[in-house]
Amino acid sequence: MPRAVREAKILLAPMELYRQILRVHRCLPPAMRSLGDDYVKAEFRRHKDVDNPVHLIGFVSQWQDFNVPKDGWGKKMDSELYEKMSDEQIGQLYELRNELKPGSGEKA
Repeated sequence: MPRAVREAKILLAPMELYRQILRVHRCLPPAMRSLGDDYVKAEFRRHKDVDNPVHLIGFVSQWQDFNVPKDGWGKKMDSELYEKMSDEQIGQLYELRNELKPGSGEKA
């Protein structure tokens, strides 16, 4: 068997992955859980009617990587990753960071 086939990542079914992510969010503080759950639900809702298999594989594999980070949680992002991000993505990241800062508490 070729090496690439042996090392291929097994992708979860989208609904199974969706449920797993929401289960992981249960251990988060309430404000963070709400924010995370809303974001995950919106992203999966946006992609439910996508027909392009390449796009679906990319979407599921990225969320699967997010669900189980290789290096653990709380690591600083690599500067190369920032360079690859669009202005909109950087803005979303900034908003997320501000929302998750200690002491931000519940939304009013």
